[in-house]
Amino acid sequence: MNALKNPRTLGTLAVLVVIALTPLAFGDENYIMRVITVGLCSAIAVYGMNIILGFTGQLSLAQGGFFGIGAYTVGLLTTDFDWSFWQAFLVGVVGTSAIGYLCGLIALRTKDEYFAIFTMAIGFIIYLVISRWESVTHAHSGVNNVKFPEAGDIVDFSNPTAMFYLVFVILLICVYITYAIRRSSVGRTLLTIRTSEDLADAIGVNVGLSKQLAFAASAFFGGVGGGLYASVIGFIGPDAATVDKTFEFLMFILVGGMGTVAGPLVGTMIVTFLFELFQDFQAYRFIVLGPIIIALVIFAPRGIVGYLGGFIDKRARKRRTGSVRTNASTRSDGATHTGDSPRAGTSAETATTTEEEK
Repeated sequence: MNALKNPRTLGTLAVLVVIALTPLAFGDENYIMRVITVGLCSAIAVYGMNIILGFTGQLSLAQGGFFGIGAYTVGLLTTDFDWSFWQAFLVGVVGTSAIGYLCGLIALRTKDEYFAIFTMAIGFIIYLVISRWESVTHAHSGVNNVKFPEAGDIVDFSNPTAMFYLVFVILLICVYITYAIRRSSVGRTLLTIRTSEDLADAIGVNVGLSKQLAFAASAFFGGVGGGLYASVIGFIGPDAATVDKTFEFLMFILVGGMGTVAGPLVGTMIVTFLFELFQDFQAYRFIVLGPIIIALVIFAPRGIVGYLGGFIDKRARKRRTGSVRTNASTRSDGATHTGDSPRAGTSAETATTTEEEK
């Protein structure tokens, strides 16, 4: 119950409630519902980047590649091999996590900018495999008619609203995992590594294993988002695994706020909305969005959610400081008043005694 009194938690819940109610406003607009659902798929992958970058401080530029692996696994298995969506989705998520773990074994031997460059190379290699291995991935022809999730006669996930709520429920799980990690000892360990790896190592933290698990978790979220994305869109091409996709995810997390619970979702939905707003100027949208993002990085380096969280914390500190000063002043006044009476009484008694003695 105490967590529900936290303004940050209440803000996150408010954002989730607003998104959950969007079908009430746009339920009849299939295109808008698809766009929002695609945004939620991207947000899931961004939550993975938040674990490795926001919590651990490691800039991984392979997230677009992991997103593409999840998408292509679901796409190829459901079309070329006629698997059900759920079978393909499970294989895609597990496979992406395993590939991420193996890549992390090598990538995490590097540090700082070398780690970023190495992971970008991993992402680029994944893109090259997808775009050139035509006999398997169909290369630039892409994969058509990816299956929707199956639910018997209970739910028809070809309906945009039904698909929206499926992705939304999975997103809720990702948000809760992020929240639980942040509040747990694991989260504190990752934040310690972000602050100083040497300090973390000195106090007995297994830095290598922690970073390795964070990298694998990041790939896991990427695979989940990619697998859902393939089903929502129904068609996937090599663009789903480009390095540009990684930089889109990075933009989302920078705008929303690294290391926060609501930041990846808020940043993804805001930038996705702006992309749609400027879709008629596809080639020039970054000319408009670029300065906006630069301004955010300069004036709100912790992102929108991080800035609002800092503002809330500052207000809370001022209230606590004011309350402490008020209480201290009250106690001081009470002590002064209480202390004056005995001294006054003593003086009076002394005076009386003196008079009597006289």
